[in-house]
Amino acid sequence: MYSIKLQEIIDKFELKVFIKTDDIESKDIKIAEVNRPALQLTGYYDYFNPDRIQVIGMVEYTYLSAMSSEKRRETFQKLCEYNFPAIIFSRSLEPFPELLEAAKVQSIPVLQDSTPTSELMSELIRWLRVKLAPRATLHGVLLDVFGEGILLMGESGVGKSETALELIHRGHRLVADDAVEIKKVSNQTLIGSCPEITRYFIELRGIGIIDVKQMFGVESVKQTHAIDLVIQLELWDKNKEYERLGTTDEYIDILGNSVVCCKIPIRPGRNLAIICESAAINHRQKKMGYNSAQALSQRVMDSINTNAKA
Repeated sequence: MYSIKLQEIIDKFELKVFIKTDDIESKDIKIAEVNRPALQLTGYYDYFNPDRIQVIGMVEYTYLSAMSSEKRRETFQKLCEYNFPAIIFSRSLEPFPELLEAAKVQSIPVLQDSTPTSELMSELIRWLRVKLAPRATLHGVLLDVFGEGILLMGESGVGKSETALELIHRGHRLVADDAVEIKKVSNQTLIGSCPEITRYFIELRGIGIIDVKQMFGVESVKQTHAIDLVIQLELWDKNKEYERLGTTDEYIDILGNSVVCCKIPIRPGRNLAIICESAAINHRQKKMGYNSAQALSQRVMDSINTNAKA
């Protein structure tokens, strides 16, 4: 379970603080969801999750404005008893005095943002999902090749960094070398990045450490990228059957997500950079609906049918 500080959210979204509690800088946010307490304002608290940040929009504000001051005080006292992390008023709406009283008693920060409610919630949820995403660190090299996130994996010394260097020389971009930090931001998307201490560096055996950004320029590096394809580099095994047609995809599991995986055997004379480029383009074509292996298979079937009729 990962967490971030509420103060980090305040700084990121430039929120105005009406009530700053003693623990606001150390208060942890652990859930990447927010809640608009519409039903709760009517007194319905079943399935209410007090670990979520609460957001008051125009609908809730109008409903509360129609209440008497005493009714608002009672409503806010009941709501604040759940001691949620914070409450944010969107659209620059002014917090009610009754809420400020109840929040102060329970040490709940009251914040304000100027953006529309739906925009605030969607951006906040998106940002929280990235910050609180399940994560893992894998040994490999992550590159942006023709817009596709290619994760090179394989045993140490198999040639991942050398292949990456050739791809960078050909105009592609490095994201991470050796250690790739991966975050699962959704059931379909994995985002890879590099630990800050090794960012933009590559280790080449026999040469040492090189700074890719300094050597090839800022256009040769990128801080993050989605992982679209895994290329597993392995030493050639003459007793092993390798994929020749590519009619079916193989997958590798990373943090519960299935990612297409190609196993490339290493032999002297093979140009791995061109192979990786071809794999990236082929993967993009498949996502766009064109599968060259299936196209060839269809040609063969059509030819067989034509000869049979003749």
